[in-house]
Amino acid sequence: MRVVTVENDYPVSAARLWALATDYSALSEVMRGLASFEGLPSGRTQTGQRLEVMVSLFGKLPAQPYRMDVLECDDQRMILRSSERGAGVKSWLHSLTVIETETGSRLHDHIEIDAGMMTPVFALWARYMYQARHKPRLRLLDSGRY
Repeated sequence: MRVVTVENDYPVSAARLWALATDYSALSEVMRGLASFEGLPSGRTQTGQRLEVMVSLFGKLPAQPYRMDVLECDDQRMILRSSERGAGVKSWLHSLTVIETETGSRLHDHIEIDAGMMTPVFALWARYMYQARHKPRLRLLDSGRY
């Protein structure tokens, strides 16, 4: 198992960042070019949801089944926890938190990954992917949609 943590700061309120981070439409947009999803629901993340989607890396590789169970989505504490697996991953435990900062807000991702012998590769991918979401999120926040 490997642990990956990524933090990014945003010049907006924690409430605005939380709204974006828990919206499935925004997820599709911030993942554009990294992965595409078939079967992603609309709306916001909710505790107890089970998502069974097809995911394609870079939107080019063959789509593979992927499952995400939302363990917790707490709007008051701004914490999202999920248990995920599929597409070569045995276990992907993701915790996302949003906090206020002096200059806006911070999004913290903590991911525990088990992909057997491929765990180091998936950990590198996770670090890259979660860092790559920062610029598209800034664009979405600038657009005023969130």
